[in-house]
Amino acid sequence: MTIFKEPIFDVAQLAHVEIFSPKLEQSVEFFTRFLGMEVTARSCGSVYLRAYEDFYHNTLKITESTQAGVGHVAWRATSPQALERRVEEIEKTGLGKGWIDGDIGHGKAYQFKTPDGHLMEILWDVEYYNVSEEQRSKLLNRPSKRPERGVPVRRLDHINLMTSNPGADTNFLIDHLGFRLREQIQDNGHVLGSWISVSNLVHEIAYMQEPNGVKGKLHHLCYWYGIPQNLYDVADLLKDHDYKIEVPPNKHGVSQAFCMYVIEPGGNRIELFGDAGYIISDPAWKPVIWEMKDVPGNGDTWIGTEFPVSWWTQGTPLTSNEAVEKEVVKP
Repeated sequence: MTIFKEPIFDVAQLAHVEIFSPKLEQSVEFFTRFLGMEVTARSCGSVYLRAYEDFYHNTLKITESTQAGVGHVAWRATSPQALERRVEEIEKTGLGKGWIDGDIGHGKAYQFKTPDGHLMEILWDVEYYNVSEEQRSKLLNRPSKRPERGVPVRRLDHINLMTSNPGADTNFLIDHLGFRLREQIQDNGHVLGSWISVSNLVHEIAYMQEPNGVKGKLHHLCYWYGIPQNLYDVADLLKDHDYKIEVPPNKHGVSQAFCMYVIEPGGNRIELFGDAGYIISDPAWKPVIWEMKDVPGNGDTWIGTEFPVSWWTQGTPLTSNEAVEKEVVKP
């Protein structure tokens, strides 16, 4: 009889993400005017935002900084007891930083670093968005009305981090927080990218190889539409207002998601999902392992244009050798 490893169900979801921007107000305008997000608070050089189907007070925190990048990634536990169990497990790794009292939109949280140095936190207590009567949707299962500005995103979807060692970071989240490996790209056994989740989505977080071994970078943050046509609409809007569209509406091979990538004013790459691809309901799911030679297209494209060099090689903050695009060599 095969012994099945008991899954850990202590982490429920991606709760919010903090990004850094050297152009705070321009970044805020991008997310509010064009992606239809709402500012829910401002404090100490940071702006807090949510999409109209985000139930929490905020899912995005933009903090003014000298360079772009990721501040921290927050996960919500499935219960107060689950939070304590995961903290106990994280502390055994030596990567725990300790408790913070909380922030706008949530209560106390335990902070830790991944092997590559990305700052994360896990929490339970959250503040739900308090919608005014004027903003209330007639749909009782929607937190607020669909905004009348831009092409509004619906909810936070996932984050992708660049790392000097995708395998080590993947294993850390699997072994200590209960994530499940969904898809992975390898090159003769060396892990180049992983898509992992705690839900039936293909990923709430992905890791990909930073080609120069630089630690702690952001590849992209993603918000979800659910309708592919929305990507063409927002691409048209952004193009007309001089935003850099790195990858026009496209379809991934890994995850099968319909996607596009744009660079927001602060320099961070933002992915927009027209749909999230397939879902996973099989409790005995076997990860899909790709060899790099089998990955569709140049940049994991299934339908659409090949991805540019920058998509493979650049993350934020930029390092000096990323300032000039070189001939692409797939990692």
